[in-house]
Amino acid sequence: MFIDKANIFLTAGRGGDGCISFRREKYVPFGGPNGGNGGKGGDIYFEADPHKTTLLDLSYKPKFRAEDGHKGQPSDKYGKYGQDLIIKIPQGTLIFKNGELFADLKTSGEKILAAKGGRGGRGNASFKTAKNTAPRIAEKGEPGETAEINLELRLIADVGFVGLPNAGKSTLLSQISAAKPKIADYPFTTLSPNLGVVDYKGRHFVAADIPGIIEGAHEGKGLGLEFLRHIRRTKVLIHLIDISGFDGSDPYESYKIINGELKKYSKYLSKKHIITVLNKIDLPECEKHIKAFKKRLKTKKIMMISAATGEGVEKFLAETVKMLDKPLKFNAEEEIETVPVKKYIYEPEFKIHKEDGVFVVTGKKVETLTEMTKFSEDDALRRYQNILKKMGLEDELEKMGCKPGDLVRICGLEFEFER
Repeated sequence: MFIDKANIFLTAGRGGDGCISFRREKYVPFGGPNGGNGGKGGDIYFEADPHKTTLLDLSYKPKFRAEDGHKGQPSDKYGKYGQDLIIKIPQGTLIFKNGELFADLKTSGEKILAAKGGRGGRGNASFKTAKNTAPRIAEKGEPGETAEINLELRLIADVGFVGLPNAGKSTLLSQISAAKPKIADYPFTTLSPNLGVVDYKGRHFVAADIPGIIEGAHEGKGLGLEFLRHIRRTKVLIHLIDISGFDGSDPYESYKIINGELKKYSKYLSKKHIITVLNKIDLPECEKHIKAFKKRLKTKKIMMISAATGEGVEKFLAETVKMLDKPLKFNAEEEIETVPVKKYIYEPEFKIHKEDGVFVVTGKKVETLTEMTKFSEDDALRRYQNILKKMGLEDELEKMGCKPGDLVRICGLEFEFER
C-alpha cells in the first residue's frame, strides 16, 4: 500500500537522575559525596533509506519514544546513556517539525537529528564546594525534546508521465522498464504512483507514472492533488495523450486540460522540459485525429508512439535522454520549499501572567530548572529558591502585585509566595 503522508509524534529520552551518595569506607573518615551523574537521554534521528518507498509503517505507529538515560550510581559512576532511535524514511521525504519545514532528505544515508535527548541530572559530587562539603543535592534528568512531525514523500524521479486517465502511462512504463503496474481499459486503474528504472543504451533514468490527473485536480478533484507533488522533482515531463479519442474525447482538449492543471498547481511545472507524445497510434481512425491535433498545435514538437506495440518507443527514448541532458531554465530546487535559515531569537528567562488569581510563570529556563529539581531534598529546594531569586523572579512577581500567601504556578506545581 502506497502512503505518502504521515503525522507522527516524537519524544526523546529523558536524562537519568543524579545520585545522592557518600563515600563510606573503613579507615576513610569524612569520605565526602560520591554520587554520579545520570546518563543522557536517547536522541531521535531520521535517516533516508533507499529501500523504503512508502510511509505506511509510520502511519500504523504514530508515536515514537527514545530510551531514557539511566540513573547515576554511587562511587562517582555515571548512568548509562539512553539508546538513540533512528527512524528510516524514503529518500525524497520532506520533514515538517511543529508546522515548519525542518529538513529534506534526498540522498541515501542522509541523517538528521529531529528530537534531542535530555541531559542527565548531576549527582551530589558535582555540587561539592569549599563551603558545602557534604551537599544533599542532585538533579532529576532533563526531559527529552518533544515534537509533532509531518512527513511528506516526494518521489525522486528523472522523468514524470502525466496525462488524463487511460492515456496509456502505465502501459508505456511497463514497455520501457521492468515495472509491472496494473493495466486495464478503464480510467483510474492506477491508484498510486509507479516507479520504473529505464535502461536505454547504457543510460539509466527513473520514470514515474503519476495517476489521477483530471480537470480540477489542483483543487482536489480526482487523485491528482494527492500525487501532483511527486512530479515536482522531475526534470522532464512526458505529456501522454490518447490520440484515439477515448470515449469520444477530443485529444486537443485533453492536452489543454493537463497543461492548465500543471500551470495552476505550480508555476514551475510548465517551465520544465515537456515532451508531447501522442499514444495509441496503432488504433484505427487515429490518422484524422493526428492531423487535427498537429494543425491546432503547430509550435510544439510532437512524438507519436504505440505503447502497446512498441512502435516509435525507441525514438521517444532517444528524445527523452536528449532532454535529460539539457539544462533547465530555472533551478529545479526552486520549486521545492527550501529549509529556512535558523534564527536565534532572544527570549526572556521567564514570563508571568495571571490566570484565575494564580500567577503563572513560563519560560524554558525556569521550566527546565523546575523539572530537574528534587523537591524532596531541603538542599535542592533552597538551591531552587536561590536561583529564582537571582533571576529576579521574586522582584518581578512583586511588581505585578503578588503578595505573601498568593499562589505561583510553575510547570503545574503551585507554590505559596513568601519574602
